[in-house]
Amino acid sequence: MFKTKVGLSKQLFRGSLSQPELDDRPLVMENEGLPELLEELGCEVVAITNAELTLAEEETYGARYRTALASAHQGEHVSEMIKNDVMPIGLLSNCIQLMGMLTGHQRSGPSWQPLRVGLIWMDAHGDFNTPETSLSGMVGGMPVAISTGLCLHHIRRASGLEPPLPVRYVTMLGVRDTDPGEQHLIDTHGIPQITVEDVKIQSSRITEEIERLAAITDVIYVHIDLDVLDPSVMPGLETPVDDGPTAEELGKTLETMFKHPKVKALGLASYPADKDTDRVGLKSIFKLVEGAVKGRQSRS
Repeated sequence: MFKTKVGLSKQLFRGSLSQPELDDRPLVMENEGLPELLEELGCEVVAITNAELTLAEEETYGARYRTALASAHQGEHVSEMIKNDVMPIGLLSNCIQLMGMLTGHQRSGPSWQPLRVGLIWMDAHGDFNTPETSLSGMVGGMPVAISTGLCLHHIRRASGLEPPLPVRYVTMLGVRDTDPGEQHLIDTHGIPQITVEDVKIQSSRITEEIERLAAITDVIYVHIDLDVLDPSVMPGLETPVDDGPTAEELGKTLETMFKHPKVKALGLASYPADKDTDRVGLKSIFKLVEGAVKGRQSRS
């Protein structure tokens, strides 16, 4: 029987000076049942990679810059997976690793020319802040803005993402907590939104946005910050926001999205493993993965 080929792409760099540079929480997904779940779903895990720095890069100044360099290596891993018809699943410390996943998609074509990459951004937060709009100054609230060329170009370029994504290549899902200046940017750029209500009723907006992106891009990446889920099914989140979708609801959405052949990879970021003592959140993650895999497997 044909098995769906899957690769696990890990990125553990936090990009913060206030915490240890490496975050081992994403490893819980790998070590506590994800490969076994994939096997049960009829997949073959053909690659497990970890984005690491070279000795010279380890001496580079700046935690967030080193994270960007690690993201470039992750991009190499992801591009090879996609080229070999392997579905990458990114196990990501936080959303700063978005750029490594995007780089992998952008460089997954048959020639040197970068592909046009569509982004489905699933997050309770827009992460569309710039240093000018952010109330906190946290770079963790800026990855979509960085990836679309609005700020911190050196971080994006060090990640290998060149050129940046046009903003019209982005769709947001579940965003419900933004800074005022950030929301102004989202509104000014007219970024399409799939609401939590759309997810709950499985509205036509889901398919419409996939089709919109597919019409203007070559490949599509689905990125999930796990705080998009309702806190009741993802305990211990650092930035919880009420009234999110359940794992079952979002899993159905992923199944719909991954039916499209241009949807290539899934990213899972910011799993609060240390606070998810009863592994309620881990079970939610498995439901999301199951939805994505079922969608991939349903392609004719």
